[in-house]
Amino acid sequence: MKKDFEKIGTIIESSSDELVETMSGMISIKSVSPLSGGEGEKERADYLEKKLASWGIGAVRYDYTDESGAVRSNIVAKYGNCNRTLWIVAHIDTVAEGEIGLWKTDPYSAVVKDGRIYGRGTNDNGQEVIAGMFALKALMESGAELKYNIGLALVADEEIGSRYGIQKLLDEPVFDGSGLFIVPDSGDRKGDKIEVAEKGILWLRITVRGTQVHASTPEKGDNAYRHSIGFIGRIDKYLHERYNASDDIFDPNMSTFEPTKHEKNVDSVNIVPGVDISYIDCRVLPRYDLDEILGNLKRIASEEFKGIDISVDPILKEEAAPPTDVNAEIVKELSSALKEVRGIDAKAIGIGGGTCAAFFRKKGFSAAVWSTEDDVAHRANEYAVISNIIDDAKIFAYICLKD
Repeated sequence: MKKDFEKIGTIIESSSDELVETMSGMISIKSVSPLSGGEGEKERADYLEKKLASWGIGAVRYDYTDESGAVRSNIVAKYGNCNRTLWIVAHIDTVAEGEIGLWKTDPYSAVVKDGRIYGRGTNDNGQEVIAGMFALKALMESGAELKYNIGLALVADEEIGSRYGIQKLLDEPVFDGSGLFIVPDSGDRKGDKIEVAEKGILWLRITVRGTQVHASTPEKGDNAYRHSIGFIGRIDKYLHERYNASDDIFDPNMSTFEPTKHEKNVDSVNIVPGVDISYIDCRVLPRYDLDEILGNLKRIASEEFKGIDISVDPILKEEAAPPTDVNAEIVKELSSALKEVRGIDAKAIGIGGGTCAAFFRKKGFSAAVWSTEDDVAHRANEYAVISNIIDDAKIFAYICLKD
């Protein structure tokens, strides 16, 4: 065990009330992308920057204006005078609350109960935003000798592709090849899984155009909804049969293809829809090429659904990044910390979810994705376990300490 760790642990544990207060204040500030009906991250970033400043921690803001005119805010802070930095990269945007009737509490008014904090974004990714901040605070207050600086990158836009978040920051003079990168945006209850690989992501919009008419005279029109059902059913079967390889490093171990969002087509039951728009979320094993998949779906539309106006358009396309080597320094450092602090033997895995780690890997930087969490991201009644926040903050701090 590193010599200053006991002091660090005590500081983090003694900050639990402030930790909960900080998380609660953050959750009360809605931080949803304009593409999902929100206003972006600026107000939440203002709150977090003010909190860091109250601790004497200076931060640098990287704000970008998106196509809607909204300010998309990122915060970078660092402590230490070492040659190398351990970066904790967590996102401050959230998904929208979804069906409000499924929530037992107000999703934007944090509720503390039974050792948990409930609210939208508590789990994804608020608990690790807070864990990173309090790890930095504890290291600064302790005056401990460091092996690595600790850096925080609190980033925007992760839920909608990171165009105004980590993708922008990677073009700024923030990171370099000497850094170690933890993206705490996936994990499990035990905290024994270190994600080193991610699937490719392909989000598809399926637009079918027909002719709108009164539902009592369907022969006079062309029902776009019926064609949409037929086409989506056909490609759903095709995708699962054609791209059915498995890879046991991933969980789940196969590519997934899920019809998800469906836009409203008509306002009345007695109208045959003239336009129908649906979406499919594809998480694809690295062995498959996303352009090939897209081309095959367009071929099915043109060859098997002749005379029907069907468009297949990608709204997000991210080829799988090269995986992080299981023997990379960051994987070894994280594995060692988990073993020494928690007695955990960690294992490397791959996931279907996309994280900021993919963009580091595409730049040639090794990144590990890890946290301790219940699997409640994007669900109603989302929560974070307070003890997980504290324990993860200890792991981040431990790695930074000098032996």
